[in-house]
Formats: sequence, C-alpha cells, structure tokens
Amino acid sequence: MLNLSVLLEDAARETPDRDALVFGDMRLSFAFVDQVANQVANLLVARGIKPGDKVALSSPNLPYFPMIYFGALKAGAVVVPLNVLLKPREIAYHLGDSDAKAFFCFEGTPELPLGEAGHAGFQNAPECEHFFLLPASLATTESPIEGAELFWAALNGQPNTFDTVLTEPTDTAVIIYTSGTTGQPKGAELSHMNLLTNAMLDDSLFAKSLHDTTLVVLPLFHIFGQTCVMNVSLYRRATQVLLPRFDAKQAIELMVKENVKIFAGVPTMYWGLLTDDTSGEDVKAIRENLTVAVSGGAALPMEVLKGIKEKFDVDVLEGYGLSETSPVASFNRPDRPTKPGSIGLPIWGVEMKLIDDEWNEVEGEGPGEIAVRGHNIMKGYYKRPEATADSIKDGWFRTGDIGRRDDDGYYYIVDRSKDMIIRGGYNVYPRELEEVLMTHPGVSLAAVVGVPHDSHGEEVKAYIIKTPGSALTEDELIAWGKENFANYKYPRIVEFREELPMTATGKILKRELR
Repeated sequence: MLNLSVLLEDAARETPDRDALVFGDMRLSFAFVDQVANQVANLLVARGIKPGDKVALSSPNLPYFPMIYFGALKAGAVVVPLNVLLKPREIAYHLGDSDAKAFFCFEGTPELPLGEAGHAGFQNAPECEHFFLLPASLATTESPIEGAELFWAALNGQPNTFDTVLTEPTDTAVIIYTSGTTGQPKGAELSHMNLLTNAMLDDSLFAKSLHDTTLVVLPLFHIFGQTCVMNVSLYRRATQVLLPRFDAKQAIELMVKENVKIFAGVPTMYWGLLTDDTSGEDVKAIRENLTVAVSGGAALPMEVLKGIKEKFDVDVLEGYGLSETSPVASFNRPDRPTKPGSIGLPIWGVEMKLIDDEWNEVEGEGPGEIAVRGHNIMKGYYKRPEATADSIKDGWFRTGDIGRRDDDGYYYIVDRSKDMIIRGGYNVYPRELEEVLMTHPGVSLAAVVGVPHDSHGEEVKAYIIKTPGSALTEDELIAWGKENFANYKYPRIVEFREELPMTATGKILKRELR
C-alpha cells in the first residue's frame, strides 16, 4: 500500500515538536497538524465519505490547506484543489465535473468573498452533499453564511487519531484541473506514486539540508506549490512560512524574520523581489540565508535572473513541468552546469523527446513538440477517455509545448501551445473565455490572445465583433468579464473590430492578432 499522507505522518512521528507551519503569530507543530488532519479524516468518514470519493478544497496558503488535504487522503478520498479566484459558475462546474461529495471553502475577505462564491457554486452542484466553511477568524462561532457548517464546529468531538486507509500506489490521490489548450477544464488524475516520487526527486534536485525553512508564496492549490513546496517540505521536515498572497515587501520581511533558505516562485514574483526598494540590511540578511531559488510556471527573463543573482547572490534554478506531469519533468540540476534560459535535463526516471504532429520522433536539435514519459505522467483526464487517448500514447504524454534540444541534452522552450496564455504564472485558455464572451448579447464573435506585459508576462486581450446595433463599450465588457471569470482570467484589454483575419476554412488567424 501507499498513501501520500505518509509525508505528514512520518514527519509527525520523527519531529513531532518541530514547527511545520508558521502563519502570522501561529507556529504549528508537525504533531498538531497531523492530529487535525486525523480529525478531518474522522469527520469525512462520519459523514459517509468512502475511499475514492472526491473532496474539493478551496483555500489560499493557510494552515487549513495541508490539514484538510492530508485529512482527506488519510480517509482514502481524492483531493480536488480549486483555484481561490474562481467564480460561482466555475466552482459549480468543477464540483459537478469532479463528482465532489464534500467541499471545504475558506470564508475569504471583503475583497475576495470566497465563501459566498463557494456556497453559491455548491448550491448549483446537487451531487455535492457537504459544505464546510473555513472561517477567517478563530473567534467565529456562528456561520456568516446561512446553511454553511463551520469547520471547527464540525471537528468538535472528532478523535485526533485515525487509522489511515490503505490505498494502492496507482490509486488517484489528487485531481488537478487544467484545460490543456481547448475546451472546458479537465481533471488530471495524479496517483499517490506520481506525487510521492515527484516530491522525493524534487528534494534531491534543490533542497540542501534537513529542517530548512521555506517561504510558501506559490498557491498550494496549484500543483507547483503542492509538490515542489508543500510535499517537498514535509518530506524534509522543513518549516513552511505561509504567505496567502504574494507581496514583495511582505515576502522580504518574512524572509528576513524567519531566516528563509528556500524560495520557489514564478517569474513575476522574482520580478517583484527585484524591483522592490529593499533596505541594505534586509538584502544582507537574505544573502546570508537564501541558498535555493527555484523558478517555474513560465520562462524567467534573463534580465530578472541576472538581477536576482546580483541582488541576493543566489542562482535561480529553472525547471519545466505541467499539471499532467506531477509537475516536474526537467530541471537545471545543481550537480550539472546550469544553462540560463534552459529548462534543464529530464529528472531521474523520466524521458523527454521531440515529436511532430503524427507522434514521429524529431531527431537533432528540433524544434518539435516536447513529449514526456515516466513515473510522473498522470493516469489520465477524469471521465475523458478520448482526451486521454489524444494526449498519451505508449506512455508518452504530448505537452503541446514546442522545444529544442542542445548537444548536451538540455531542453529549451521556443514556443508554447499556440493559444494558451500565461498571465502571472497562471494558465489562461482562450477558448473557454471565447465561449463565455459570446454568451454576451452584444458580442457576435470573440478571439482572445495574449499580449506582452511588463510584470505579468502576458495580458489577456479580447478582439470583439459586436452584434449589429450593439452599443457595447470596452469598459462595459471588461466589467462583465470581471463578474464571470476568475480575476486572473478576464480580459483587461478589449478591441472592437469589423472583421477578424481568417483562413479559407474560417479559422481565426490568431498569430496575426498577436
């Protein structure tokens, strides 16, 4: 048997009193986090959750996340982490598509009323039976949302011991939602073995010593944060300092205060650290402690990489992966020469190659589409056998990313899946936006592309052909998009046109729009 919850359980056995999580003034030991996870497991079993049932979780980087994540795994359930920026329509879709039986949702803030959005989505997902509200304050004793059960009240009386359900290495542990490049979001099924192996290998790639301290700024609902930060930290018994939302000044304050040694982030976070007006004393403190810096999610601009080296005296190691690869597939390893701009070499037990549209291998430098095979490849897309068959053949997963390879075997991304936008490290899938935009009565046709942006990498732009007689304005459509899409998705730029460039078969030529 193998259950990913062994990461928390083993740390609690070996270092029970060590700080596992630091959040504000709270310092929570491994033993305490494990005990609350046991209570969560007991709660789920008491409410009828069976092994293999799906449990959704929507929480920023708060102690709630690992407690519920591992509690669900202990009960043999499958965790479905949801982006905290999703709107009610999107939440209802994810709950329904994943067949979630229970949903744990953070209350949120006045600026981001996540609990209200989550409960609205839950009410439109009839198969989801239980909704637990994670209060923003421990002093909350009554639910601010009618019909929502408070998390701590639900845990009251639940034992803090639990006999973990025996799961097989190939059983699904987590479903991570991703759209690939087209259509509605799809759930990538990742097994206990996928995730454990990736965490153990990530540890060997960039961790320096046991009991380090990591700053957690990557969203834990994203596979990058889950594997490369949360799971790796548990494997190493490292202390995780939680920051719910990235802010360069707050990040620097915590790095100094907690003597942070490991930082993993997306390029925009490094850009924020680089451009922050950091005091000389703080820079000195960070240079003395920070030993590992990891970047992923998008290509790191060379000027940012050089700037971080000059400012903090640390080399930023770049890697590559996807939700479907658990996520790490390649990395610039510390035991081999680092090549700036490269995504490095395939990790242990993983193969990479370049292929053409017909799955034929491309020899030499390429370019070609990157395909990956190994222990990190997902089981498939949940309830989507055709999509799975399209993306996996003979164990090889085609990534949709175009790359090249040098004589030393290092890979480089030269282009992405032609339509996908990466905004601030988040994947934005144009087709999903286009289909919803076209439900607006003033929109006849929509084409969404990414345009360059100094801090976010790319910004979302919509080209619109209005319906005849429509008086729709740019500001009105942007405001409408803000109501219907997660904050990282909605188009910030709108351009109205009389026509869009198309091929002879009627396909919009997005490369011309870009």
